[in-house]
Amino acid sequence: MDDFNEMEALRRELTQAGYEYYVLDKPTMSDYDYDHKLRRLEELEAAHPEAVTPDSPTQRVGGEALEAFTQVAHRMPLESLQDVFDFEELEAFDQRVRGVAPDAEYVVEPKVDGLSIALEYEDGLLIRGATRGDGQVGEDVTENLRTIKSIPLRIPDAPARLIVRGEVYMPKKVFHTLNEERERRGEPLFANPRNAAAGSLRQLDPKVAAARKLDIAVFNIQFAEGINFFTHLETLNYLQNKGFKVIPHYSCALAAQVTAHITQIGEGREAFPFDIDGAVVKVNSLSQRVALGSTAKFPRWAAAYKYPPEVKPAQVLDIVVQVGRTGVLTPKAVLTPVRLAGTTVTNATLHNQDFISEKDIRIGDTVLVRKAGEIIPEVLSVVSERRPEGTQPYFLPKVCPVCGAAVERDEDGAHTRCTGAECPAQLLRNLAHFASRDAMDIEGLGIAVVENLVGAGLVKTPGDLYFLVEEDVAKLDRMGTRSAQKLLSAIEKSKAQDLARLIYAFGIRQVGQKAGKILAARFHTLDALKTATLEELTAVDDIGAVTAQSILEWMDSPQSRHLIARLKEAGVNMTAAEQENDQRFSGMTFVLTGSLEKFTRDEASEIIEARGGKAAGSVSKKTTYVVAGEAAGSKLRKAQELGISVLTEDEFLALLK
Repeated sequence: MDDFNEMEALRRELTQAGYEYYVLDKPTMSDYDYDHKLRRLEELEAAHPEAVTPDSPTQRVGGEALEAFTQVAHRMPLESLQDVFDFEELEAFDQRVRGVAPDAEYVVEPKVDGLSIALEYEDGLLIRGATRGDGQVGEDVTENLRTIKSIPLRIPDAPARLIVRGEVYMPKKVFHTLNEERERRGEPLFANPRNAAAGSLRQLDPKVAAARKLDIAVFNIQFAEGINFFTHLETLNYLQNKGFKVIPHYSCALAAQVTAHITQIGEGREAFPFDIDGAVVKVNSLSQRVALGSTAKFPRWAAAYKYPPEVKPAQVLDIVVQVGRTGVLTPKAVLTPVRLAGTTVTNATLHNQDFISEKDIRIGDTVLVRKAGEIIPEVLSVVSERRPEGTQPYFLPKVCPVCGAAVERDEDGAHTRCTGAECPAQLLRNLAHFASRDAMDIEGLGIAVVENLVGAGLVKTPGDLYFLVEEDVAKLDRMGTRSAQKLLSAIEKSKAQDLARLIYAFGIRQVGQKAGKILAARFHTLDALKTATLEELTAVDDIGAVTAQSILEWMDSPQSRHLIARLKEAGVNMTAAEQENDQRFSGMTFVLTGSLEKFTRDEASEIIEARGGKAAGSVSKKTTYVVAGEAAGSKLRKAQELGISVLTEDEFLALLK
């Protein structure tokens, strides 16, 4: 078999395997075989780039990052639905329908709580995917939609043009895993799967979207050239036969059956892989839909039944405090068990001290509880008339319940944080930050390896990294002697990092990369920074009173002093590198856009800042130069409109020389 025939065979085989895995949920090919075949296809396509097809499984990984999304006018409007909130309103909807179509039958579907999109195919090939937007105009998110493996890139025996509508969602399991990872990295958590899906689909970098493992439920044909359908169920069956992942659907003849199916969906919502925020009731006959028509906002042939949130009383048995990986103290109410939205709830987050004080929640109180967004249990209010005598207002502890270090309230928020540099609750996050690329840049020390080291008890503080023994590391899961040697070599190499990186690696509140560079340039050694006074710190450009106070408190902590001593013992550099006195870009602002060949954007930004300039993210009248690489987009256009000088990469290099 020659290369071209082998490529075609591999594409067919991998596409079928992906359909069985992601759509049917019945895999027939092992992950090992799939990965092996995909790698072989990548090798063949790399050798024959002219033969790469847009529907190849290799094209799902995501292309280059975009400058911005372009707008798309929908050929057929993506209408929203009229909400009904009880069965009386649903009955009124049914009567209006039967006034036009007396024999109407309905299809009832779970209403996926995600992001509505339209997929457009030409001659069976996916050419465009767009968000709903305002129903008339949306955003082109084709590259991100290509990364969703349950969306077919090509469909067989297709009409010349086909447009389908679906709901992109983040599976509940993926959502919880993503939030756990974001917590480890100290990033803000997503409130619910819908927000996570929307944020993922609107990522400018498709590779980020690909990593989020989004899914889709297709529920409508918007347009099918040359094909006549008679019922909605017929269209769903057609879509399913063409390889789409179709929403679970139910056929009903009478209004009484509709209410039964709505109740059934509501009671079984926990079994769905996606969140739902209601049930959709649609007229099945497409000709009856045409007769019913639409208002200015909604189709008259469909309605969205919204489930009322369950609210039940429970008693607060205790309030316990958890310390997250970012050091935030989160109070949690321990409740008498109560059944909500299909699960038993025994606790609810109380968020922070402001939340507790505002609602005056006390141990012993009876509170009203519901599930926010059908996911997270929350306390709505206190039933004051059922408050026992002798209860006391609750206040968060003044020291960390895990490590005993002092806690402090955020100046710009409601959170209370542990200040301990070696707090066990924050260990995973602190280690991952310490080893990150912008800090000590320890290659190979990602979160999985960090968890491995901590789980084995080999590391209890960032300082312990420099005392690891090869034999112990090699015994860890998925390590071995060679991997252990590479990791220890990277750790050893990090000892020589500049003081600016070390300061940033400490994770001092308010002290980012820029502040680390400024402090290293001003004080030159860590010992000098340790002994700096509040007046000396606030005299430094860009170091305000809040940041200065955070530095003083961190340096004064016993845990911080122990960490610094441990790093000194290991021989970690604590002196700033000599800086060249090159300030040629002083007072200048640069904006980088497009793909640069000779630098990454971070490297170019460091070069600019090291020479006294500023690297900004957006173009304004204050911009001095825009450095434009390949595929430069909106920033280049704005620079041209404002008459700002645009440099090629070679011209930027000439400035450096």
